[in-house]
Amino acid sequence: MKKYLLLLTAIFAFHYASAQNFEKYFTEATLRLDYSFAGDIHGQSIYLDRLNTMPGWYGKHTRLAELPMEGNGQVIVRDHRTQEVIYRNSFSTLFQEWLSYDEAKTVKRSFENIFLVPMPKDTVDVTVRLCNNRREVMAQMTHQVVPTDILIRHIGEKTTPYETLLAAKNPEKCIHIAFVAEGYTEAEMQTYIDDCKIAIDALFAHEPFKSAKDRFNIVALKSVSEDSGTSEPGNGIWKRTALSSHFNTFYSDRYLTTLNLRDLHDVLAGTPYEHIIVLVNTEKYGGGGILNSYNLSMTHHRLFRPVVVHEFGHSFAGLADEYYYEAEDIPMYPHDIEPWEENITTKVNFDAKWKDLMGKEGVSLYEGGGYSAKGVWRPTPDCRMRTNENPEFCPVCRRALQRVIDFYTK
Repeated sequence: MKKYLLLLTAIFAFHYASAQNFEKYFTEATLRLDYSFAGDIHGQSIYLDRLNTMPGWYGKHTRLAELPMEGNGQVIVRDHRTQEVIYRNSFSTLFQEWLSYDEAKTVKRSFENIFLVPMPKDTVDVTVRLCNNRREVMAQMTHQVVPTDILIRHIGEKTTPYETLLAAKNPEKCIHIAFVAEGYTEAEMQTYIDDCKIAIDALFAHEPFKSAKDRFNIVALKSVSEDSGTSEPGNGIWKRTALSSHFNTFYSDRYLTTLNLRDLHDVLAGTPYEHIIVLVNTEKYGGGGILNSYNLSMTHHRLFRPVVVHEFGHSFAGLADEYYYEAEDIPMYPHDIEPWEENITTKVNFDAKWKDLMGKEGVSLYEGGGYSAKGVWRPTPDCRMRTNENPEFCPVCRRALQRVIDFYTK
């Protein structure tokens, strides 16, 4: 009994210290950091666009300086006086992905990127770091944020109308997801809400989400578009929609994204959100998921359910695609570097991956993954991160997802 009481005391002390750490440095508000990432394959730069503050903070309150996954970049907040790291988060971006395309060899482009951190009480130094596919820093910038700066824009006092579709058991320690309507007119809002409910049912039909459903808080924002649908540049179709989404991203027919992240976060300002799922009102197949940025999916194609779940695997937990192309090898993952994603390996550091799960539930090493037929391995023959036909995440992906859920909620 004495050991049990000592353990309880230690747990309470840890959580109390974590809470005190948040209260020492931050307020219950959000600092929104707007950046432009620009350049080409030969050189990249980071530029600060503007600072914003919004009521409410819906991210983590504990483990503030820890990361659930490495990501392709990080935002790091340091106390200006002591230089102690008081908050970190990881991310991936479309800019970094674009750098792997041929266009980046001859054209310079800029991309909007937005990150949320808790609003600091005192002056902080914010560092944004971008890494290449060798996990090396390719661009970095640090700037100072003074909370009393009169040019920090106040937003979110007036919010986009939304409905709460799933209430967490403990709203103080949960994962906040916001659905955003794209390509739905005012007359189509009920269709959008119905689509949100389909996506929720699809997500929580999968483990580990099913067992952790009471740890999620989900809202649906009713962002109205002038036109119904989304733009299809390949077919000469351009629509006036809330987020200006479109197919043919990077000239890929099925790649459906929005590059307008300021518009996206302006729609979300002041609402309870951290993870974002954009639902696009189209029958055409497409979507995309970017770690700690957004998950975007079509809604009226027969594969809506598996696609929205697959893309959430990317945006929520940084899971890699486990498929590859027989006719085209895309060198996204150098074979002499171990990827940070938990569900693929080059065997450079396999001990850090699923070696402990080998032989359990069909887990082994299957060559082909991460867009390469050779040199990259996946854990199982099939998985939700490999095909739309497989009904479940594999054991390695389930464990990775569980770790992220626990990171945010325990």
